[in-house]
Amino acid sequence: MTQAMSTQVLILAGGLGTRLRSVVSDRPKVLAEVAGRPFITYLLDQLGQAGFRAVTLLTGYKGEMVEQQLGFTYHGLQLGYSMETTPLGTGGAIRAAARVIPCDQLLVLNGDTYFDVDYRDLVEQATPGSDLMACRQVLDVGRYGAVQLDAYGCVTALEEKGAEGPGLINGGIYVLNREAMASWPEEVFSIEAEYFPKRVADERLSGMAHDSAFIDIGVPDDLMRASEVLP
Repeated sequence: MTQAMSTQVLILAGGLGTRLRSVVSDRPKVLAEVAGRPFITYLLDQLGQAGFRAVTLLTGYKGEMVEQQLGFTYHGLQLGYSMETTPLGTGGAIRAAARVIPCDQLLVLNGDTYFDVDYRDLVEQATPGSDLMACRQVLDVGRYGAVQLDAYGCVTALEEKGAEGPGLINGGIYVLNREAMASWPEEVFSIEAEYFPKRVADERLSGMAHDSAFIDIGVPDDLMRASEVLP
């Protein structure tokens, strides 16, 4: 990647959190409390420590609560918001932002996942015109589905949930080519189910494997366990 390339940070924060309703029913899941503070603030701390200065939150369900709680600055970070009025899917939310944000590439984080990776290194490793996914080594890929990499780090396959055993999973952090995302023909789509398989077919998706601290708070058990993983 050339130094001239510019990167903008997006956090997907619009999920309905249906699997968490039994324990988090009054707020979007990115505001679920872990050790007395909203989960998303751990991600914002990571970004600030990595030297980023601006973040756009892609909100949807109860998005006004996110804006009210976080405001427009957080420990030196400038916060902006792109709120969907109708559900666009993970891909659609990113596409809407990509069409109005001037940059070369996008650093995208799942707002319900903490993954202790070096964001700056990830951005530097991304190939112009292609996408890069941070992958996590786990003992059982069953809940997530598996990512297959070749010897060069190219993603060769994305397997559906249901497989068993150790392997790599999608870690929920991506460096995306802004133009490819902005020019996607559909307005409503899933980045995981529709965009990434097309990028694999075009040989435009790579992966970087990590085994650092990781937690996805999408289910109650992992939300309860999050305080043991987060710094």
